[in-house]
Amino acid sequence: MTEIRYEGIANKDCPSLERFLVSSKHEVPAMLIFQGGGYGNRTEREGKPVAEWLNSIGIAAFIVNYRVAPYKHPVPLEDAKWAMRMVRHRAEEWGIDPNRVGAIGFSAGGHLASTLATHIDEGRPDAEDRMHQYSTRPDVLILAYPVITMRALTHQGSLHNLLGEAPTKQQILDLSNELHVTNHTPPTFLWHTEEDQVVPVDNSFIFAAALRRHNIPHSVHTFEQGNHGLGMATDNLEAKIWPKLCENWLKVRNFI
Repeated sequence: MTEIRYEGIANKDCPSLERFLVSSKHEVPAMLIFQGGGYGNRTEREGKPVAEWLNSIGIAAFIVNYRVAPYKHPVPLEDAKWAMRMVRHRAEEWGIDPNRVGAIGFSAGGHLASTLATHIDEGRPDAEDRMHQYSTRPDVLILAYPVITMRALTHQGSLHNLLGEAPTKQQILDLSNELHVTNHTPPTFLWHTEEDQVVPVDNSFIFAAALRRHNIPHSVHTFEQGNHGLGMATDNLEAKIWPKLCENWLKVRNFI
């Protein structure tokens, strides 16, 4: 596995991490960034600008260059698990607290992040390869206009890129993440816009409902206006407040 700077070309040198570290005398929290792109590419506006924001609030950031189409499930999830284990494995070298490593995902990247958070591999303490001793569970989860389900409310492009043109019923159920929330799912921050015509806002609502049923701490913010794929939403009068809301939530969670 290599570590490169993302050049915007789908599947080039994947999987890999682009590092945005924070200089500090103390261990800092970290966040894996999963860009959207319908599992067909990775959207640049949901990469570096997000990493720079995270750095500004004291969080080390790692853009995860996970594989997309023509690769299918479980390849993106395996890349996400590798990334989480890599960051925890090298936490001391990078000045990171291995017990404060979260995941943030946008659109289809939100589906990947929520899959990572609901299909957890706790690791094996006796594994010969130390990488496999670490859990893949994020300590917190941030989802921006996420694809959550592979059922009726899904984004069809994400479904087809991830599972092919004729997915089985079991595959659809396995990757409808609202069905896999447990008492071990991490605390979650969600935001979405009501106007989103690409990924219906109901994706966020059904995940929040599942979190509520399992008493998982969560914060949900919906904004009336705004198209899909806003990223940091700097030009949206309503949604541009989401980074500050999220920062405050992370403070409440004692993540920062």
